[in-house]
Amino acid sequence: MYTKTDFMFKTLIKRSLAGLLILFSLAPLSAQLTIKVLSVPSTTPPNGPIHIVGSFNNWNPGDPARVLSANGNGQYSITLNIAAGPIEFKFTRGSWATVEGNASGNYLPNRTYNYAGGAATLELNILTWEDLSAGSTAASNVQVLDNAFYMPQLNRNRRIWLYLPPDYFNTTKRYPVLYMHDGQNLFDQATSFSGEWKVDESLNALHQQGDYGCIVVGIDNGGQYRLDEYSPWVNPQYGGGQGDAYVEFITNTLKPHIDSLYRTLPDRVSTGIMGSSMGGLISMYAFSERQDVFSRAGIFSPAFWFAGNNSAAHTASHPKYNQARVYFLSGGQEPAYVTQDMQAVADAMLVAGFGQEEQQRLTPADGQHSEWFWAREFSDAYKWLFTFSVGTQVPETAEVQIFPNPAGNWVRIADLPQQANAQVQIFSADGKLQQDTLLPAGQALWTGDLAPGFYWLKVRSTPKSAWLTAKLIKS
Repeated sequence: MYTKTDFMFKTLIKRSLAGLLILFSLAPLSAQLTIKVLSVPSTTPPNGPIHIVGSFNNWNPGDPARVLSANGNGQYSITLNIAAGPIEFKFTRGSWATVEGNASGNYLPNRTYNYAGGAATLELNILTWEDLSAGSTAASNVQVLDNAFYMPQLNRNRRIWLYLPPDYFNTTKRYPVLYMHDGQNLFDQATSFSGEWKVDESLNALHQQGDYGCIVVGIDNGGQYRLDEYSPWVNPQYGGGQGDAYVEFITNTLKPHIDSLYRTLPDRVSTGIMGSSMGGLISMYAFSERQDVFSRAGIFSPAFWFAGNNSAAHTASHPKYNQARVYFLSGGQEPAYVTQDMQAVADAMLVAGFGQEEQQRLTPADGQHSEWFWAREFSDAYKWLFTFSVGTQVPETAEVQIFPNPAGNWVRIADLPQQANAQVQIFSADGKLQQDTLLPAGQALWTGDLAPGFYWLKVRSTPKSAWLTAKLIKS
């Protein structure tokens, strides 16, 4: 039976629902961020799209749903329906090749904004486009692997550079890998902060001189996060404390990714890490902490001061795992504490059980805390780190040619006396003797029992002859 009470109850429900509908209809208006671009570079192509890309759209540089609207007078805007919280973003013209740059046309770190929720407006300017500003100086065998590679350990994205040796696509060789920090400064003047290391030019020149080759992975610094990521220890004034997560990103995420896509030699003997200043600090930490991954380290003008005596103490407390090489470099024109701290860490390596022959210490009198200095010294550091012999020390010029290389079941050794037998030894990457053979004159060497990977071959024609060496890749 329909009663007056039922009528009043239904009326109350209708009024409540109406109020909720009004509230919900107004809600979107209070959860929108409007971004206004007040000016764009004069080189901006007319009628071309401008996209916003960021953490809110999985860093898709050509997202059709994130195209700004032209407002006239060279201004643009877009309204985003996003959740409250910090965001990172950039502007592109539809791809990472057409990303915005800083005032000089070089690399611009991700923009950041802490969106508090509700209706908000952010006004800013696009200063330059990287591709329409200073010309790139990167060699043709340098590429950007990813402009926004995800770093799960830090919940950030980062640009990753990749240098492939000139013969990479013409051979089946596998290559050692060098991981380097401050990727903006390694290959390209257009993206560098104050000059580039010219890593690509140096390695290409060495390849022309017969160098075996090396893959280089450059990791951009995170701008505002650089000091935090490049030290596992906290400096009360400057920050730090995220170095462990950064090293875990390299060893547990980036390295497996690189090894899965490219013909690398993934063993520790073939893997190095290098950086300057704070990059030198984190490189030394990564080397000592993960000797199972890295056996080569380049420590240029290290900022060990940032962590007090922690770097030396950490090095001393991590005993030698196996053979290694560490190249220490500072400049005579740098503050004295740079060299003093560097020497303390180098001495700590000796405490940890490393030999004096496993490190190189250099302090050129004219050296400064600058990219030009590190660029000049890079080739010598690379050659010392990645040209080495196993077992008995052999002059680096005493090399022998072997073919085919990479090898299958057999390999031949060139330039041996035709009438004499030869003694051949093969060592694995960790220095263990795998084969000691008396090779009859003119015969090929059996390598079918070797597992795929990197080896060192030593050969001599008589017991009193000098050993000759070769790098052997087993496919």
